[in-house]
Amino acid sequence: MKKWEKQTMKIAALGAMSLTLAGCATAKSSSSQGNNPGKTIKIGVNMELSGSAAGYGEQQKQGIQLAVKKINKSGGIKVGGAKKKIQLVIRDNKTSNTTAASVAAQLVNNDKVVAVVGPATTSAGTAAIPNMTKAAVPSVSPSATDPDYTLQKSGKVQKYIFRACYQNNFQGATAATFVTKNLKAKRVAILTDNSSDYGTGLTKAFKKQYRGTVVSSQTFQEGDKDFNAILTALKHKKIDAIYAPGYYSEIGLIVKQARQAGIKAPIVGSDGMADAKLAQIAGKSNATNVYYTTPFSTKASATNKVASKFMSAYKAKYGSTAPTFSALAYDSVYMIKAAIEKEGSANSVKIADGLAKLKNFKGVTGTTTIDKQHNPEKTISIEQLTNGVVSKVYNVK
Repeated sequence: MKKWEKQTMKIAALGAMSLTLAGCATAKSSSSQGNNPGKTIKIGVNMELSGSAAGYGEQQKQGIQLAVKKINKSGGIKVGGAKKKIQLVIRDNKTSNTTAASVAAQLVNNDKVVAVVGPATTSAGTAAIPNMTKAAVPSVSPSATDPDYTLQKSGKVQKYIFRACYQNNFQGATAATFVTKNLKAKRVAILTDNSSDYGTGLTKAFKKQYRGTVVSSQTFQEGDKDFNAILTALKHKKIDAIYAPGYYSEIGLIVKQARQAGIKAPIVGSDGMADAKLAQIAGKSNATNVYYTTPFSTKASATNKVASKFMSAYKAKYGSTAPTFSALAYDSVYMIKAAIEKEGSANSVKIADGLAKLKNFKGVTGTTTIDKQHNPEKTISIEQLTNGVVSKVYNVK
């Protein structure tokens, strides 16, 4: 019996030791979780390159590629004592939430990227979050503006989710302040794109901040073409301005039809209007007394050396003036670069840590500091169009 007891005690001791070693191994693996770089630093692009948001996705892809080309030309990203070049892995999420989630899984599990730029839209980005979080790989969206995008349902921050743009509540509130203080508008009509959280979120923020009277609040859907019935009704109301948050495709038509109906009141909108196509759709002469909030202004960038160099490079590469979404995407890549260099590591968890600590980052769209909710704190601009051309810029902090 004594011999059997000794053997049992020995087996138990070995079992305890193996559990201890297993515990150490687990602790070690958890400290090195996420994806690591190889000979290159793989950065994924989960982007709307086809589908309804392809126009924004293509602009962002151009900004991303321009940033990577410049970084690689200078030798790459400094990691420790050496430099590593970026290898882009670009995948199309087709402006589909389901596909965006699938693309996220492919990028982090199959391609083993250490960071992702995109998606462009809040809905696609939100669909990708579970797969990004599970793999411990950070993503930076250039343009997901919903206030809750970087937050869990509990209100806690999403550890691996960041954005380069400001959120809708800031944008909508800024527009309301501008309408009141700069345009002196006491009576406003609101036209909202209620087919997405983008339009409804902006309207909610505007109404919360605006101190005047909302004399009319109407809605429209993505893809609508005829706004004459709404505008005819507004023509007979005394309005000092129209607030119309949405995308250039519909807002361009609203501007055109409003002016044709004889409505000369200022039309104020959001960054979804920050595209040259707005004036093409509206007609240059109609695109007058039109304003929109934007994180990037070609005129404001005259005093920003980083922006002026970016604009020159973009013009040389693509033969046109750089749009807002290209600028935001360009900054997104450089934010990842800054995070890697700050942490001295291209491990995906370390990159997330570096992004969360980003302060006074000098980018194309201004000086950025990431707050506790992973939102950028930076200047917002309001551009004024006259005959389809930016004639004035208002900077708001």
